Amino acid sequence: MRMKFVLPTFLLAGTALLVSGCMQATSPATGRTFSTSISEADEAKIGADEHPKILKEFGGAYAEKPALNTYIDSVGQFVAATSERQDVKYTFTVLDSADINAFALPGGYIYITRGLLALAVNEAEVAGVLGHEVGHVTARHTAERMGQQQQAQGWLTAGTLLAGIFGGQQGADIVGGLGSEIAANKLGEYSQGQEFEADTLGVRYLKRATYDPQAMATFLSALNADTHLEARLAGDESKADAHSMKQSHPRTADRVQQAINAAGPPVPGGMIARNEFLTKIDGIMWGDNPKDGVVQGRDFIHPGLRFAFTAPPGFKLKNQPSAVIGQGENGAMVFDMAPDGTSDLLTYVQTQWQPKAKIEGAQRITINGMEAATGIAQGSVNEQPATFRLIAVRFPDNHVYRFLYAAPKQSFASMDSQFGASANSFRQISASEAGGFKAKRIKVVTVQAGDTVESLGAKMQLDEAKVDWFKVINRLDQGQPLEAGQMVKIVTY
Repeated sequence: MRMKFVLPTFLLAGTALLVSGCMQATSPATGRTFSTSISEADEAKIGADEHPKILKEFGGAYAEKPALNTYIDSVGQFVAATSERQDVKYTFTVLDSADINAFALPGGYIYITRGLLALAVNEAEVAGVLGHEVGHVTARHTAERMGQQQQAQGWLTAGTLLAGIFGGQQGADIVGGLGSEIAANKLGEYSQGQEFEADTLGVRYLKRATYDPQAMATFLSALNADTHLEARLAGDESKADAHSMKQSHPRTADRVQQAINAAGPPVPGGMIARNEFLTKIDGIMWGDNPKDGVVQGRDFIHPGLRFAFTAPPGFKLKNQPSAVIGQGENGAMVFDMAPDGTSDLLTYVQTQWQPKAKIEGAQRITINGMEAATGIAQGSVNEQPATFRLIAVRFPDNHVYRFLYAAPKQSFASMDSQFGASANSFRQISASEAGGFKAKRIKVVTVQAGDTVESLGAKMQLDEAKVDWFKVINRLDQGQPLEAGQMVKIVTY
């Protein structure tokens, strides 16, 4: 059951190369000095060690269009060839993720998602994203960040307050689901300057490669439009930055423009390559890959594993590599699979799922005719009391699936009925229902005389906001006109 997950840039805690003791190092790109325990040789080893893990998390490179991977690698290599670190062997990979993100590992491993490519409208925008990530590599930001993480270790521990009850990644996921940003904010204090530095370097490389550096600003505008539309459709535009690339890339339009201005006047006739890029991404998958499960509003459907469930009212679901994470105004949830070989479910909930937790009210139940067990545990999130509902269900194929719900202690009683209704929605789906889910794709079409934003937007195979989405993915959200002969994207099957 592979789900999607966006890895934050630089957060490589746990690597064997994190050792005590710092040394002074110099950024090859900027000449700035910093303290770190990581050498350039260490960086190369970290990247090589982590690269297979990244591919595993995302199910490998986007395999449907091998030529697209070749194209993106060629763009990345073109940009990287203008950088200060030619000692690095750069590797550019398109990941099979609908999330809009890009990130870099030390050693020159740079990743960009198909979701980001589906949002971009020209090659220059993609080159700007890749140039930004190359800037992180050439400035040795990972080495600097790791040294700072050692100093911030106490904050990292504070950011996983549930470790004593719900240890490991599950505890971290729930903390994130309930909005804990203690560690993220502490490290974010260090990353603001690095992000501006990467923007400045990215613009430098764009200009050297003869791209229009304004593409970095236009893509940030598109990212803002995308996240605000997502948040508005989720019912709260005030949370427009949640679960977006902007969390790991804290940038503003003013700061990106400042970086562009600092680089001096653009090269006359800077390259954009719009039509070339759109031709390359024609047919790329949009949204979730059905083989890994599909989020439709509050519903999660997994055609491959033949199940579905509905999240509590107001929850927004996110598909991750090993779990589905849900977040609402007053609670959070994690849905995943128990280890193979799980036997008696009551025993499992009472003593095996979370051995360090004290489980109250454990009992056997049934869910749509399936054997299940449930219990309650107490804990804390953001240093505030929280209550957790645990439910394990044995599916007809003998796999055991788990629902973990959380709410502030004072709200749990009112939320628990919603948690129960959500778990009771878990059901097996038929082969015909499972077969009805097809991947949505980007289709590039040419604007004809008489076409309008509304008429083309109506062709989008989406459940809501068709015209709004058409505007966002084609950079028409500021009222830009359509022109006959112009190439644009629509979402279809």
